[in-house]
Amino acid sequence: MKSWSQEIARQEFVFQGQGTGFSLLLKRNCSISPSGLIWVYGLIAAVTLGIALAFAALGAWMVLPFAGIEIVALGIAFALNGRHAADYERIQFAEGRLLVEVCESDSVRRHELNPARASVMVAGEGRSMRVVLASPGSSVEVGRHLHERARLDLAGELNRRLRN
Repeated sequence: MKSWSQEIARQEFVFQGQGTGFSLLLKRNCSISPSGLIWVYGLIAAVTLGIALAFAALGAWMVLPFAGIEIVALGIAFALNGRHAADYERIQFAEGRLLVEVCESDSVRRHELNPARASVMVAGEGRSMRVVLASPGSSVEVGRHLHERARLDLAGELNRRLRN
């Protein structure tokens, strides 16, 4: 059996390859590593604290609590963003099985659909467009990390490959 595998690391989407099976990994666009993010956060915190200490030394000591709040808020924002940095969707079609794996934060959900009865549906338009893989009794949204045009391309290509 011919199959292909491709990893999509950005919000660009190109379905390539021929054959009866495929494996597709859709991930968020993550432009900085976790260690790089820690360095950036440390640098921003150090500069903010340095400026706040300079103003405090000049008598404006009320700057310190607000600088602290800013540093904590930025840390919380980075942590919340980091929880979803490794989110992905994996769609595999091989040996007569259609498997969809969705990882969000700390949870991984696996769905197995019957490819003979599976359909690809597109709901909505623009930024609210959704691509749904469905079979009787089960459905799962895919392509959440793609832009609108790529979602349409994904739906068309999945539909074509499931019908072959």
